[in-house]
Amino acid sequence: MQQPSSTPNAYRWYPAVVALFVTCLITANIIAVKPVQVGGLIFPAAVVIFPLAYIFGDILTEVYGYTRARQTIWIGFGCNLVAVAAIWLAGRLPAAGFWPDQAAYEAILGFTPRLLVASFIAYLIGEFLNSFVLAKLKVRTAGRHLWLRTISSTLVGELADSIVFISVAFLGVWPGDQMLTAVVTQWMIKVTYEIIATPLTYGVVGWLKRAEGVDVYDRATDFTPFKFETD
Repeated sequence: MQQPSSTPNAYRWYPAVVALFVTCLITANIIAVKPVQVGGLIFPAAVVIFPLAYIFGDILTEVYGYTRARQTIWIGFGCNLVAVAAIWLAGRLPAAGFWPDQAAYEAILGFTPRLLVASFIAYLIGEFLNSFVLAKLKVRTAGRHLWLRTISSTLVGELADSIVFISVAFLGVWPGDQMLTAVVTQWMIKVTYEIIATPLTYGVVGWLKRAEGVDVYDRATDFTPFKFETD
């Protein structure tokens, strides 16, 4: 595992990448309430930004290694919990008598417990699979073919995310064919997003590696997801 010339704490741009990752995650959860229809396809508005969380996850794993990506995944999970708790608490507080929009607030920002559970579980499974696959492929390919690693990890991570979310959220509510259509549609949109963004990913990864002086290979990494500290 190659480390920068100074200490791991000297990573200059790591906090910025983490902040962008968390922003994409929380924003996606807020705007997901709006269904969007393009032609015959119906999908949550979150797809306009949620795939960026996977792209930033790819960047974190590729540049800083799996343990830093794992730390960021848990940071995102915790920040999302804080956002959900704050939104829920604000909704429970009594509204001012002159404010007529309490119902609108609850309709847009209210959370269904089942959907929340589905979202959190799908996020953890999808993100950890994405990071694991990319880290393993980086070692296997000796750092070549970044496009293969990012697209392959997204294929696996986003598929798991879509299957888990749709299954946990809508099993017994939607018919099976509708669930399958939703999984395939979301998966295809997210993977297409990743493919289109590949040139940008190349540029950001290359710049970060030069700026940070680091290019981590996870050859002896403990891949358990249930840790927070980095190696």
